[in-house]
Amino acid sequence: MSAASLHDAATPMLEFRDAGERAGFRLHRFEVFNWGTFHERIWRLHPGGDNILLTGDIGSGKSTLVDAVTTLLVPANKISYNKAAGAEARERSLRTYVTGHYKSERGDSGLAAKAVALRDHNSYSVILGEFHNEGFDQTITLAQVFWLKDARGQPERFYVVADGPLAIDPHFAGFGSDIGQLRKRLRAMPAVTLHDSFTSYGDAFRRRFGIATEQAMDLFHQTVSMKSVGNLTDFVRDHMLEAFPVEARIDALIAHFDDLNRAHEAVLKAKAQISQLTPLVADGVRYRELLGQVDQLRGCREALRPWFAEIKAALLDKRMAQLQADLDKLDERLRRLQADRRRQSLRRDEITQAIAASGGNRIEQIKADIAREAQVRDARMRRAAQYNELAAKVGLHGAADGAAFDANRRAIDSGHLACVTQRDESQNRLTEAGVTVRELGRQHGELTGELESLRSRRSNIPSQMMALRDTLCEAIGASAAMLPFIGELIQVREDERAWEGAAERLLHNFGLSMLVPEAHYAAVAAWADRTHLGARLVYYRVRSAGASVHPALHPDSLVRKLSIKADSAFYEWLEAELARRFDYACCDSLEQFRREKRAISRNGQIKAGGERHEKDDRHRIDDRSRFVLGWSNEAKIAALAKQERDISARVIAQRAQIKLLKENVETQNALLGHWNQLALFDQFEDMHWQPLVSAIDRLEQERAALEASSDVLRTLQQQLFELEAAQEANETELNDANRAHATKTEKLEQASAIHAACITLLDATPAAAREQYFPLLEQMRAEALGEHTLTVESADNREKDMRDFLQARIDAEQKKIDRLRDGIIRAMQNYVEAWPLDTREVDVNVDSAGEFANMLAALQADDLPRFAGRFKELLNENTIREIAGFQSQLKREREDIRERIDVINKSLQAIDYNPNRYIALEAQPSIDAELRDFQQDLRSCTEGALTGSADEEYSEAKFLQVKRIIERFRGRDGSAEMDRRWTRKVTDVRNWFVFSASERWREDDREHEHYTDAGGKSGGQKEKLAYTVLAASLAYQFGLEWGASRSRSFRFVVIDEAFGRGSDESARYGLELFKRMNLQLLIVTPLQKIHIIEPYVAGLGFVHSEEGRQSMLRYLSIEEYRAERKARVA
Repeated sequence: MSAASLHDAATPMLEFRDAGERAGFRLHRFEVFNWGTFHERIWRLHPGGDNILLTGDIGSGKSTLVDAVTTLLVPANKISYNKAAGAEARERSLRTYVTGHYKSERGDSGLAAKAVALRDHNSYSVILGEFHNEGFDQTITLAQVFWLKDARGQPERFYVVADGPLAIDPHFAGFGSDIGQLRKRLRAMPAVTLHDSFTSYGDAFRRRFGIATEQAMDLFHQTVSMKSVGNLTDFVRDHMLEAFPVEARIDALIAHFDDLNRAHEAVLKAKAQISQLTPLVADGVRYRELLGQVDQLRGCREALRPWFAEIKAALLDKRMAQLQADLDKLDERLRRLQADRRRQSLRRDEITQAIAASGGNRIEQIKADIAREAQVRDARMRRAAQYNELAAKVGLHGAADGAAFDANRRAIDSGHLACVTQRDESQNRLTEAGVTVRELGRQHGELTGELESLRSRRSNIPSQMMALRDTLCEAIGASAAMLPFIGELIQVREDERAWEGAAERLLHNFGLSMLVPEAHYAAVAAWADRTHLGARLVYYRVRSAGASVHPALHPDSLVRKLSIKADSAFYEWLEAELARRFDYACCDSLEQFRREKRAISRNGQIKAGGERHEKDDRHRIDDRSRFVLGWSNEAKIAALAKQERDISARVIAQRAQIKLLKENVETQNALLGHWNQLALFDQFEDMHWQPLVSAIDRLEQERAALEASSDVLRTLQQQLFELEAAQEANETELNDANRAHATKTEKLEQASAIHAACITLLDATPAAAREQYFPLLEQMRAEALGEHTLTVESADNREKDMRDFLQARIDAEQKKIDRLRDGIIRAMQNYVEAWPLDTREVDVNVDSAGEFANMLAALQADDLPRFAGRFKELLNENTIREIAGFQSQLKREREDIRERIDVINKSLQAIDYNPNRYIALEAQPSIDAELRDFQQDLRSCTEGALTGSADEEYSEAKFLQVKRIIERFRGRDGSAEMDRRWTRKVTDVRNWFVFSASERWREDDREHEHYTDAGGKSGGQKEKLAYTVLAASLAYQFGLEWGASRSRSFRFVVIDEAFGRGSDESARYGLELFKRMNLQLLIVTPLQKIHIIEPYVAGLGFVHSEEGRQSMLRYLSIEEYRAERKARVA
């Protein structure tokens, strides 16, 4: 229910009663026992429902009694003890009042002060107030009992509400030391109720006093601490308006934000991981694609021969068809020419017979002789030409006569021997070069394999040992990280690289040893025993043990130049083992080397035990290709890559040498063949053709003479000549046709043989390979070969060109793969270092790319959406909703303040501030920049919370807005105190307003005067205005029933020092106003204002303290006080 609803819209003018009437519940009697410095006896005030003045010197105990009254009526969480006296909160507490602290003295240490008490934990304390309502003749007694269960603990208490009069003596005395007995006695009394909490106790007495809300007692408490009036706004804020509790809501906001912040950090982490993994995984995909492309290119390279075989087969199909067509034409031509030859042969026989009949037999005989001699001549001429050609090829002159021929015969043996010798020498060199190329090829293959292995990891351990470990790990179900090689865990420090070669030489075998933890020892030993390793394996059993004492190292020890991998589980074992086995002094001079018992020189000479020396120079000391130490293999890769390049260059050079040697052997073999052929010519006569020319000339002359002797014979001979010419032409054409037919047939056979070879090669190629690679090769054909037209003859050269093209592509892609692999490994290493807990089971090598891809997929599909969803849910459902609720609470508090001011104004309207004028409070929003910014920030946090965008930018913006507010609520580093002040300021809605007062005429409600804090009014005017507002607030909160002869309202008010500090005029105005409102006042002030206060009080309570130890209270009626004063004056 709002404050405004407690009153009617129209509040009547106050009908002030006669001052003699004691309307409502008033304090009739007040008692304390063992309260503060009021010790060991019951101290009483007897106001009897009238105003009373409580006075005494400073420190006498006035505020102690005021705090007792406050404790009786106000809950502990709202009490600030001695607030009226202006003491610090830590100076007085419920415990100090119960135990009776009265001073502090130096502690035993002489530094800290300790409190001195009147009572110990065996005592108890009571405060009691009796309130009486004369109109209804009703008495209500309130009491509280305090005791200590623990000497160092806080006091316990219970609360009493009685519908009748009670007194400390007898009702709270004579029960022994058991508080339980007192409780039992009180419960047995009629109309007495005991309470264990102030909540039920407060509800009980407020119900009896007719107090509707807890705020009334808050106002009661505020009037106690009201001092001089500074300004109207502070007065209204501090005394008319109660502070609303916001701490719990702020704590809830901070708690919700902590959850939100953790969710936000999870989102940021997931985003950062995705940001780092995305290019890594993309590179991994690209790496696999490149590997696939290289495999594809290699497959294309392997499929190149069958692909070209298919092309050649197609070309051969066309060629064979054309050859067959040509052969068919030649067959027809041969049949025609053979028919012509038969006809010509018959005709020649006829002419020959006619010539014979005409004396032509001798001519035919001559012709036969000429033909025979010509045949012998031609054979000798051919042999002579062949001989001269062979002689020229072996460097001899031709055989012009028999002497030259004999000289050449004598030179054949020596030339033949020299040729054989040179050929055999070249053949031997060729064999040696072939062996060298094969050895270099083997070395190149090993280097390539080693490089491939090294580039996929960071270790320097040889691939053979890595493969051996992988096999072992797979067999026993362990990871490689669990069984490290020692070389993977130690390396030479960067500043000691000059000793790296010597360290590698000394530690080489140790670095190749494997470390086996106790948990895997049995499995490793069993596997090694039953397996033929094919290599040498050394491993050390590493037992779990406590820290061992290491021997003192030599100042120049090699061990000092080594680093052990910091995160290794074997760190302590390695540290101890290195110190025990390799404490060799690193000697820069031979003088030091000779002195030391265990020493090593920079050049790798090792001295052990003072006697044994060793220097192993089978390999260069700076040969990094043999290094095994360290967790970075870039230097080793570089060294092996250089070796690989050097071997490749040597292979190329050897192959060139082999080519030259092969050519030389072939040349010598050809020359040897020439010598052998030349040796076959054993007689000069076989090629001496000149005498035969003369014999043929003589026969020709004889034939001419015979032919000239007969015309018929000449005619027949002419016919025979023409026929022979025709026969010769026909024979020539027939021979040409036969040769052409033979050539075409040979070409067809060759084409068929090649075609068959192509088909055989194609048939041997799997169909899947043809389907996969042939189309790819066809696509690359134009790029690789250009616009060249392929022929059967050019296919082999084009195949070589395309093979070179594919190899170049493979090499280029392999370089990309190498670079990409290195980048992937670096990215993986960076990721593992950034998030070690998330990557404990992941190895840093390219084979783990799938695991990183799985992590990315999980982040994208599950983690990030889940974290983002949780973040948005916490943001919108919890934090922003909580802020909206907080904002709504502050708005309600703002409206409550406005309603409270409206209700106070209705009460103010009933009070004449001046004749025919009343006061109205006006509340205006504060223009303070911090308040304005805070309210705007709250609105910004909740704007669009229900209908706003759900996108990521929106959520991030809202989070940052909320974060700014929560950080200030929590307190930022370095600004915590400033932020606490800011939080108190902006969340106390009372600060959202500034207050002024308008003095108005009742007749027409015109404003007579406006009062503001900046208006420059006097102190008295401010106090008068404050008393008026306070009176109206009390009338509202206590529900004063104006004009009633009998009232159930609460009429008791404590005012501590306010009247004493103000002006006489304002004090008189306030006292007169409270008198007319028929309120009972307990006024606490020194005697200086007695001349003002005396007419308004019925009695005085004098408080006195002797030496500040115990306080005493003496009560006098006003008459008794006046009599004593008069007696003192007299």
